[in-house]
Amino acid sequence: MHSMTGFASRVGSAQIGTELIEWEFELRCVNGRGLDLRLRLPDGLGFMEKPLRDMLAQKLVRGNVSLSLRLRVTAQGAGGQIDHAVLDDVLAGLRSVTERAERAGVPLQAPDPLALLGWRGVVPSGPNLAALPPDALDALLRPEAAQLLEDVVQMRAEEGAALAQVLSEQLDQTSALAAQARALLDRRGTEMAAAHRKALAQVMQATEADPARVAQELAQLAVKADLTEEIDRLEAHCAAARALVAQSGPVGRKLDFLMQEFNREANTLCAKAQHLEMTRIGLDLKSVIDQMREQVQNVE
Repeated sequence: MHSMTGFASRVGSAQIGTELIEWEFELRCVNGRGLDLRLRLPDGLGFMEKPLRDMLAQKLVRGNVSLSLRLRVTAQGAGGQIDHAVLDDVLAGLRSVTERAERAGVPLQAPDPLALLGWRGVVPSGPNLAALPPDALDALLRPEAAQLLEDVVQMRAEEGAALAQVLSEQLDQTSALAAQARALLDRRGTEMAAAHRKALAQVMQATEADPARVAQELAQLAVKADLTEEIDRLEAHCAAARALVAQSGPVGRKLDFLMQEFNREANTLCAKAQHLEMTRIGLDLKSVIDQMREQVQNVE
C-alpha cells in the first residue's frame, strides 16, 4: 500500500559541447481523486513532455502530481562578453530620455556603467536552449527524472507502510467494538423484551386490543430492532479492509468505498440501538470509522 503524498528534488550539472547545463528537478505529489499530471518545463523542451508523462503514469496511479524543471545554460568562455548592438540601443534610449528631461527642466544623473551591464541582453547569459541538441538533452535529463520518480515512489511506499499500521490499529478498534456489540445482544434483547412487556401491559389496560395482533406487532418490532446483520457486516468489512491493507497495489478507491459501507452500518446500528450501551458503542464506531476515512484519503 502506498501513500499519495511525496516529494523529491534533484540538482546537477553537466557539459554539452561548450555549454554548461545546470538543472533542478522537483516532483511533488498530494491527494487526488485520480491521476492529475502537471509538468512545467522550460521553453525548448516540449519534446520531453510526453515521455515524462508516460514515465510518471507507469509508476503513479492516483494523486495530483507536479513535475517542474529549471535549467540554466552557460556558454563556457563567454562570460563578460558584451553585445555591442544591444548596448548601442540602450545608450540611444538613454540619450533620448536625457534630452527630453533637459527640455522639461528635469535633471537626471548619468547612469552607472555597472547598471548598464545589468540590462537584459547587454551581457548574453548564454546560448538559446532550443539550439542545444535534443538527443543530448534527453539523454542527460531523462535518467535524472527517472531517479527523481524512484525517490518519490520510495517515499510514498514508506508513508504507505505507516498508513497501513495506523489503519490496522483502527480496524482492530472497530473489530473490538463490533465484538462488544455482539456480546451485548442478549442483554439488550432481554431488557428490550422487558420494556415491551411493560408497555404492552399499559396498552392492554387502556384498550381492548387483540392479543394476537399485539403479538404480531411485537414480533415485527423485534425483527426490525435486531442488529445481528449489521454486526455481521461490520466484521466482514473489517476482514475485507485488512485484506486490502495487506496488498501492495493501489487500493485507495476500494478502501474509500468500504469506509462508506462501514459508516452505513454504524449509522444503522445507532438508529436501531434503543439501548444506552449499544448507542455508546455505535458512537464510538462512528468516531473510529471517521478517523479511518481521513487516513484512507491519503491511500493511493
